[in-house]
Amino acid sequence: MNAVDSVLGAKSAMRLISGNHGCALGAIAAGCRFFAGYPITPSSEIAERLSRALPEVDGVFVQMEDEIASMAAVIGASMGGVKAMTATSGPGFSLKQENLGYAAGAEIPCVIINVMRGGPSTGMPTRPAQGDLMQARWGSHGDYPIIALAPASVREVYEQTMRAFDLAETYRTPVVVLYDQTVAQLTETVELGHGRGSSGIQRKWASGPREKYRPYAADEDGIPPMSRPGDGYRVHTTGLNHSENGFPTQDPEIVNRNLTRMLTKFDQHRARIDSWQALECKDAEVLIVAIGISARSATRAVELARSHGVKAGLFRPITLWPFPERQLREAASRARAVLVPEMNAGQLRLEVERILGGNRVEGIDRYNGEPISPLEIAARVDELVRKS
Repeated sequence: MNAVDSVLGAKSAMRLISGNHGCALGAIAAGCRFFAGYPITPSSEIAERLSRALPEVDGVFVQMEDEIASMAAVIGASMGGVKAMTATSGPGFSLKQENLGYAAGAEIPCVIINVMRGGPSTGMPTRPAQGDLMQARWGSHGDYPIIALAPASVREVYEQTMRAFDLAETYRTPVVVLYDQTVAQLTETVELGHGRGSSGIQRKWASGPREKYRPYAADEDGIPPMSRPGDGYRVHTTGLNHSENGFPTQDPEIVNRNLTRMLTKFDQHRARIDSWQALECKDAEVLIVAIGISARSATRAVELARSHGVKAGLFRPITLWPFPERQLREAASRARAVLVPEMNAGQLRLEVERILGGNRVEGIDRYNGEPISPLEIAARVDELVRKS
């Protein structure tokens, strides 16, 4: 048995694990070999697991002095050619934002886990929330692309953590995995197929004459190849606006060309990036849109509504950013009303309203640390049917 098998167990083994444990195992399975972080409830179990598991697979675990330094260390490890990750919760995610923007602007692949808890500020460390949705997309300053994934079960945390590494390496981008405290500390039986959810993708490395290499000159796919440390390619990396050679520039034409390429680099790859679940949407009179633990309640609410003759459906974005807009419009095409239950003050609802138009979109907003129950969602669905 090799080192990875020793950590993960026998292939296709059934394991009773928590969401945070599944995240750590998914990172190992995806090839993560560097983790830098700082303890923070309710994500600390990820670091605890990786502090033991990474040395077993010749990886490195570092507890940094704070979340800012943790993100910086992850960027440095990734630039050194290693698949790298950090994990945190709301206050720590706020501290990571400056360096997260650096990673996006310099196009450095890495994975950031954010286990959401109640806020704002220190909030409720041991209670679930879903208040970091917009921060995951717009938390750093300026315009930049990013991918955020929103798993809703322990199995999905495991699989989407692996997928996060594939996406980060393929598209030279930070990827945020965003799930709430309930999913993080929920325990479920999961089949840990080692390849499930990950293709073991490696980033595109530079090749060809060293003297012609430009670190931000993209191929037809919009993704520039990176230089492997030690291969002799000259690289200049900066958070300043830069030209294809990596050096700073304020030339408007060059800045516009390179930022436009960076901001649109996901567009031609949406078929591989977008991920979602559509449940009973084809004939739904009321469409529910939800993520995380709220989506699990909504799944049961759909069953309850349909048992009473009410045609309800669920659309669950797994790729939260970029949002699967076309798929949402298709799912909502026959619905008379759209309901968005979420554990915040309406962040997901704002995006749904933008995509569908706000006249038929309503929300259930909850920010007191108590998950929204299936009965509450089902009752609101019945109310919407009577109104429409």
